Amino acid sequence: MNDNNFFSVDRLVEFGMGMAMAQQMVNTMNQSMKQMYVPGSIQSMPQPAPQQPNIIYVGIDGKQVGPLNESEIITLVNNRRINKDTLAWMPGMPAWKPIEQVPEILKIIALTPPPINT
Repeated sequence: MNDNNFFSVDRLVEFGMGMAMAQQMVNTMNQSMKQMYVPGSIQSMPQPAPQQPNIIYVGIDGKQVGPLNESEIITLVNNRRINKDTLAWMPGMPAWKPIEQVPEILKIIALTPPPINT
């Protein structure tokens, strides 16, 4: 058999390997396309998991107060009952810490506008 002939063993092996590589590339592309979101397509964008509200406890005058939600924390900040040095605890924390060391609560305080002085 001539090595330049399409039906030679070397050419058939090359062809088979090329087809196997092409098939793997097609499978990889199909997998990527299935996971891709295209605006306007029928496939809807995956929804993020609903976020659980933060459950917060604070220490005021040596007493545990809570569970509190964000709006209650804002009220306590506006009434100057808590500040960055107030001790706080949330589920998952090993111990009470000052609010300035708890990013979730510090964010609430930082985004709370100061009270209007009339």
